[in-house]
Amino acid sequence: MIETLRASRRLVNSMLQELSSDRWNQATAAHLLNRAGFGGPPAAVKQLAGLGLAGAVDFLVDYEKIPDPTPNPDWAKPEPERMLHLQAVNRTGTPEEKRKLQQETQQLQRQRILELRGWWLARMARGPRPLQEKMALFWHGHFATSFEKVRDAYFMWRQNDIFRRLATGNWPLLLLEVGKDPAMLVWLDQAQSRREHPNENFAREVMELFTLGEGHYTEHDITEAARALTGWSLERQQQRYVYRPLLHDGGEKTIFGHSGHFDGDAFIELIVAQPPAAKFITAKIWNYFAGDMLAPELNEALAAHFRTNGNHFKPFLRALFRSEEFYSPEIVRNQVKSPVQWLVGTARMLECDLPPTLVSWGLTRQLGQDLFAPPNVKGWDGGVTWITTNTLLTRYNDAQSLVDGTVPPLTANDFGGKGAGNGQKAMKALQRLRIGGVSVEKILTPEEREHNPAILASLQNRLFQTDLKKNQQETMQAFLDAKTKMSDADIRTAIRLMMSTPEYQVT
Repeated sequence: MIETLRASRRLVNSMLQELSSDRWNQATAAHLLNRAGFGGPPAAVKQLAGLGLAGAVDFLVDYEKIPDPTPNPDWAKPEPERMLHLQAVNRTGTPEEKRKLQQETQQLQRQRILELRGWWLARMARGPRPLQEKMALFWHGHFATSFEKVRDAYFMWRQNDIFRRLATGNWPLLLLEVGKDPAMLVWLDQAQSRREHPNENFAREVMELFTLGEGHYTEHDITEAARALTGWSLERQQQRYVYRPLLHDGGEKTIFGHSGHFDGDAFIELIVAQPPAAKFITAKIWNYFAGDMLAPELNEALAAHFRTNGNHFKPFLRALFRSEEFYSPEIVRNQVKSPVQWLVGTARMLECDLPPTLVSWGLTRQLGQDLFAPPNVKGWDGGVTWITTNTLLTRYNDAQSLVDGTVPPLTANDFGGKGAGNGQKAMKALQRLRIGGVSVEKILTPEEREHNPAILASLQNRLFQTDLKKNQQETMQAFLDAKTKMSDADIRTAIRLMMSTPEYQVT
């Protein structure tokens, strides 16, 4: 055992070399801010670069030291009286009373989930803790849970709050909290599990999708784990997890070759102790931040570091963001922006407001990422799948809307269509909205505006943190030189043209 630990340390030390100080500059600082957060304006990049590598990573990772006064939505709390009323009407109400209450409840929940989407996007775009929100977004995709089945905005907020509170904490604790979370209990039907008929959904997915991956468990493990998880249930009136011992199968189970009278908590401990567990989750997090599948040797090193630090994510992330590998040429500016990264990053870099919630939701949904409604239990595939011929053209069109402050060309289908009951209403509301657009005064100084080469250099630095290709620079310079004096509208057009390049779709 001691020799194994020594070997792990040697592997970590050989693979996770810290980036040398002579390579730390504004370009590498911009890469860190883009990946560990959602990017930012040149001033934020310059500030981060001035901290040095260790200071910059600490600033992002130790985000608890930064106050975050963002209030929760007013309704983000249990509503036992409302739940009791729902139960009473469903039990003794007339068909008409039940129908009316169902419609009112659906409308209320639709309003709240829309508000929740806007609330979270605003935290990502304006909040002081970018890594915390970036990790919450990772966990949302990892533990993909959809409002379409859960149908309770409070449950979705509560799960989102878990992702935020435990974003860089302990892995077993996060698994337990998520597994007992009401949204997950509904999503994977664990709330319906009984010792007479154990439901295997959560038992299967927690191993296949959340912790181990295919090939590292058996069907027998699933059956036995489902038995261990019985008793995890939902108290619907109080809207919280409850353990029901009368529903639990207390008999002996055999999981991963170990036998005992395991319950759900013990099952989670067994999972995390499996050798593939650390490799699985560290590989997925590396891919999320680096945008590239890692080599087996690096995976071993990251997993060893993770295990050595007690399955805590913060030391792991600190090592990841300081490693030479994270700043390699194969990694930098080689990750396709997700729709959320594209939208939020644009708002941060151009120092403009997000569009109103209804528009922001329509944009991200149109581009393939509907927050709180992932496509399935696997979440979004991500990477190059974000880009298709249609979504690329849509990004180019939406760039104009964001820069000019015009309503983008959305349709009822982008809000769920008629079948969702809110598509047409959303379209009518959309016609009354106006969005802010880019304030040129914020992003160019009067001196820069006097010289076209300075305008080009400033916009390149802001949007790409590097130079465009020579032919692209020449095209942009020709556009600028064709103007006698650049108006605000001309500069917005230049920004839109830059955002409509393949280079802007990656970070």
